[in-house]
Amino acid sequence: MQINQTNQEDLTLKVSIKVDKEDYAEDMNKRLKEYRHKADIRGFRKGMAPMGLIEKMYGGQAMADAINTVVSQALAKHIEDNKLNVIGEPLPSEDNDKAAEEGDSFTFDFDLGVAPEVTVDVTAEDTIPYYTVTVSAKAVADYKDSLLRQYGTMESGEKAGEDDFVVVDFKQGETEVKDAYVALRSIADEAKSIFLGIKKDDVKDLDVNEVFPNDSDRAAMLHMKKEELKDMDPKWQMTVKDVKTFVAAKPTPETFDKIFGKDEVKDEAAFDAKVKDLLKKEYARESDYRFAGDVRDYLLHKADIKLPEAFLKKWLIRVNEGKFTAEDIEKEFDAFTKDFRWQMICNHLMKAHGMEVTKEDLDKEAKALAAYQFAMYGMNDVPEDQLAGFADRLLGDDDQARRLYDKVEADKVVAYVKDTVTLDKKKSTIEKMRQQSK
Repeated sequence: MQINQTNQEDLTLKVSIKVDKEDYAEDMNKRLKEYRHKADIRGFRKGMAPMGLIEKMYGGQAMADAINTVVSQALAKHIEDNKLNVIGEPLPSEDNDKAAEEGDSFTFDFDLGVAPEVTVDVTAEDTIPYYTVTVSAKAVADYKDSLLRQYGTMESGEKAGEDDFVVVDFKQGETEVKDAYVALRSIADEAKSIFLGIKKDDVKDLDVNEVFPNDSDRAAMLHMKKEELKDMDPKWQMTVKDVKTFVAAKPTPETFDKIFGKDEVKDEAAFDAKVKDLLKKEYARESDYRFAGDVRDYLLHKADIKLPEAFLKKWLIRVNEGKFTAEDIEKEFDAFTKDFRWQMICNHLMKAHGMEVTKEDLDKEAKALAAYQFAMYGMNDVPEDQLAGFADRLLGDDDQARRLYDKVEADKVVAYVKDTVTLDKKKSTIEKMRQQSK
């Protein structure tokens, strides 16, 4: 067996492996014996067919399988012996289906992408901005208003406004539809004037097709099936039974108990203080998120990692065959390489500074994600055992577990950088910081 390695373009190697008959003969003969043992050929007892017949029937397949095994093992050993830090997987040459053949000898070529050495680190001489946001009086007022609206109620009003509902009866001859709810914001703009300012007991004639152009909404409102609409006379008489307007909750102790829990907030001054504290925590999280993005950009620029991009594109197309086109890969390639470089930096810094991701770290992150997902559905007090069970299911999914691992690793790297570099502290508004983070 002969193995030759040549450098191609930057960070790409070509490895040629020439195998002779003596390299694969033993494996081939072993496979032929297995074929003979299993062969059930008419005229011969099972496992007793002549070897010549077995070779005629299965020799080609046995040789191909044996050669593939020998070549794969040789390539893996070559990578290990030469301590090659390869990216992705070795790619067989497109000509390997017609491998160069010299008698009983075959030559196979492989392209390898090599990962560059990462040496980047940070010290106190590195400076990265860290943005802090002061909680403004307007932000407190807006947040309070939002909370009070969340706990508001629908109450009867005098005249319908743009965000109100009206409860109506529809009548057409002997047909009546009782207590239909109409949201003014769902009405076509050109027809909205019919409803604005409408009051209880007002009667209007209207064409429901014009006022409610959406078939599904119209059918639901009239208690019909969509297919029945085409035969329906669109002219109806509408009588207003009630106007419903949304009223925000009042800042009372009862409301505070609903929002924050019993006796947590007792008066408006404590309400202001609580909201300000909530905003401080929210802004701190956003400052940390912005800082993490700045750390990533800073280290990517400082490390300036070169990659075998031509090889990577070819590898991505090969491993995602049928899923993505070359055009798809090209479109997403910059984002992919940015993530790839960042992962290399994280791996390097974790190893260089003795950091590791523990099971406890993963459990904590999984529970945090579980709690967040429950909170999205308004479930804020999920029992610990339920959170733990959901977290276990997340970690049992390979893709989710990998994302959680990468998240914990990146968080540890960012925390290390924050403790090491000089922070250039800057003040900003929340709107400006959010805009810059996009």
